[in-house]
Order: sequence, then C-alpha cells, then structure tokens
Amino acid sequence: MTATILDGKLLAQKLSEDLKVEIIRLKSSSGKTVNMVNVMVGDDHGASAYANSQKRIADRVGINYQLLALPVKTTQRQLEGELERLSQDVSVNAIMLHKPVPDGIDFQKAVRHIAVVKDVEGLNAANLGHLFLSGTQILPCTPAAVMEHLRAIPNFSLRGKEAVVVGRSEIVGKPVAMMLLAESATVTVCHSGTSQAGQLEQHIGQAEVLIAAIGQAKFIKGEWIKKGAVVIDVGINSIDDKIVGDVDFESAQTRAAYITPVPGGVGPVTVVCLMRNAVEAFKLQNK
Repeated sequence: MTATILDGKLLAQKLSEDLKVEIIRLKSSSGKTVNMVNVMVGDDHGASAYANSQKRIADRVGINYQLLALPVKTTQRQLEGELERLSQDVSVNAIMLHKPVPDGIDFQKAVRHIAVVKDVEGLNAANLGHLFLSGTQILPCTPAAVMEHLRAIPNFSLRGKEAVVVGRSEIVGKPVAMMLLAESATVTVCHSGTSQAGQLEQHIGQAEVLIAAIGQAKFIKGEWIKKGAVVIDVGINSIDDKIVGDVDFESAQTRAAYITPVPGGVGPVTVVCLMRNAVEAFKLQNK
C-alpha cells in the first residue's frame, strides 16, 4: 500500500483560479480593488521568502499587495500604532502581522490592534471567538488549508471520523480542532501532556484523520499510523538544509491512504487561504 499524495501545489492552483474569478466579479460590481498590507518587523530571511510567495499569489489573483517593512528596533507601542493607523485607513482592506517578530514584541498583544474586519489571518481574539461560535468567514489560514485538503479527497466525509490533532497552538491546533468539530468529526487533541502520559502513540493509532502540527521534525513514526488513515502534515522543519514535516513521510506513506508532502502540501494552500480571507474582509467592508 502506498498513499495517494495530496498535492498542495495543484490544489492551490485550482483555488487561485476560483478566487481570481471572484475578484474580477467584485471589481466589476464595486469598482474597487482588494488592498492588503503585510507588516513585517525586521529582516528575517524565511519571513521574506514567505512574503514573496504571498505577493506572487496576490498578483496572480488580482489583489493589491503591499509589504510594509518596519525596522528591527520598532517598539511594541510603535508597532501597535502602525497597526491602528492601517486599521483606520479606509483604503486598506486586509492587514497581517508577519511572523516571526523580534524579541521584545508581543505578537498576540499586537494583533489585537488590527481591526476585526481587517484581520486577514483570523487571529484576533474576536475572530477566534466567532470561529468557536461558527460565525466567521475569516478563518485562520493554515487550519483552513488543512480543511481544503480534506475536502479535495474524493467521496470523503469527516462525519463520525476519528480525527486526532497533534498540537494545541492558537494558530493551528486549537482552531483546526474547532473546524473538524464543525464537520461532525470526533476530535481528540494531543499535546505534551499526552506524550508524557505515554498515550500519544495509542491515540495516533486510532486516528482515521491525523493532523500533525507540533513543529518537531519526523516526530510521528509511520508504524504509529492506522492503516488507511488520512495524514495532513502541517509541520515545517529543517534537517541538514532540507525541509521536512512532523511526520516521517517515507514510513507513513506505506500505511496512510492519503498524505500531504512537506514541502508542497499545506503550505501553498495556506497562502491562497490568506488571499481568500482578504477577499472576505473586503466583502465585510463593502456590504
């Protein structure tokens, strides 16, 4: 048995084409262009590469994308003031604060200064609360990308499936658990306490759907995975200058039915979901 690869590049291309059509329609009806600003503090090489990939997709679908680079010495107060200025600028529809931020900057505190309707990553406390209540269209981008991969599987339903999320971060683990619950999956969230109790392997072995989001290279072994499971690997780790996921891909693909590669899986779709959120933010501001 060899798993079917869930190709994120192909899926991102399809979603991009659908989004491009919607943006053309919105521009035709409103006469306006979707404007997005990415605020980056300092000059992190990895962050810059991600910003470049965002710009490529934005250009492809028709979003006006601006990277606002602030000096590494920017203070918390200065950053929050910049985010508030952009939030009040009626010409700006979508704002994100790029990660990582330098030491001395509290990311979670800063994003609270982004207007809820312009919070393109869906990380403002209000948007996360709306997610809990199933009342938002601005969804955290990486969890949204996970769900797009699951929707792309032919004749697949999450209803009643045993879904295991490994990782409980505010950015991925917790929100994706909420999204899986909304699709009527039976959801277990595993974390460091699960591992310390010696129960992680047992839970993973029961998963019909496994979401790996812990940030530890090749931590989840193929032999732990239930035969026929769907494996979505969110991890991005570096080993000897090679990008790998949280799952040991080579051994896992001999047991899983479907699996995302790293790179080329969740990552490309995440960028498209970010642009889709920019469009949703535009709609909220132009009702």
